[in-house]
Amino acid sequence: MTVFDTVEATRRPIKSTGMSRCVVLGILNVTPDSFSDGGKFDKVSTAIERGIELARQGADIIDVGGESTRPGASRVDEPEELRRVIPVIRALSESGVKVSVDTMRATVAARALDAGAVLVNDVSGGLADSAMLPFLAGSNVPCVLMHWRAHAAVMQRYAVYDSVVQDVCFELARRADQALAAGVDGDNIVLDPGLGFAKTADQSWSLLAALPTLRGLGFPILVGASRKRFLSECVDYGTLKRENPADRDDASSAVAAVAAASGAWGVRVHDTAAAAAAVRVARRLRTAGAGGL
Repeated sequence: MTVFDTVEATRRPIKSTGMSRCVVLGILNVTPDSFSDGGKFDKVSTAIERGIELARQGADIIDVGGESTRPGASRVDEPEELRRVIPVIRALSESGVKVSVDTMRATVAARALDAGAVLVNDVSGGLADSAMLPFLAGSNVPCVLMHWRAHAAVMQRYAVYDSVVQDVCFELARRADQALAAGVDGDNIVLDPGLGFAKTADQSWSLLAALPTLRGLGFPILVGASRKRFLSECVDYGTLKRENPADRDDASSAVAAVAAASGAWGVRVHDTAAAAAAVRVARRLRTAGAGGL
């Protein structure tokens, strides 16, 4: 059974499923300006086709986002975000694909759940909209709360830490505490260290290396490294510079394998076929090491 095979598992995917491998979230940006695939899937028909393709390639859930959070991006207004995501979420859900919504707005999250979404992924961790945590508590929906310091337009100004691992752990723990205080069920919370969000490349690598420490916070951890710029050093060789984010897919899949082997709950990726293989390799190695089959 996968984490989203049943309604009950969908409602409580975190501690109650006993899933033996890392969950794969397939990225579906229905935006014109996302850093990797902006404009490719901003039409409803192409977005639906892409979501179904990602699911067939091994994604457990498709993460649909209508607002770019690339460095420097400006916000879109709520009606435009709704226009972009709701038809896609509804169509994918009706086709049997499990869907999450990537949004910082409680109203968008509510409409997405009505359309069939089963998880809310808030990159602001509830900080961008004061209504988000109460909404999550009232809806009893699984959620991802990411480490966040500012909106995309200015976030890199805030990539200043005494110790990035200690500071991110402290701030994530505070986010979780505030969610719990708002009434969010602890079994519904996943934390995300926010690689690349108000982080330099070195800081992102430090957080990846500290996944066991992050897991020590007591909540499942989602890793979102796919195609991000800090991976460039792994695909740029000598004078050969690869500026296309898709050139980072191999490095992204390597990170997925490392994250899964380090006990991450999930990975958020563009190339779901490679990531699905990577997390299964990690699971197979764990069972082999434990003497299992």
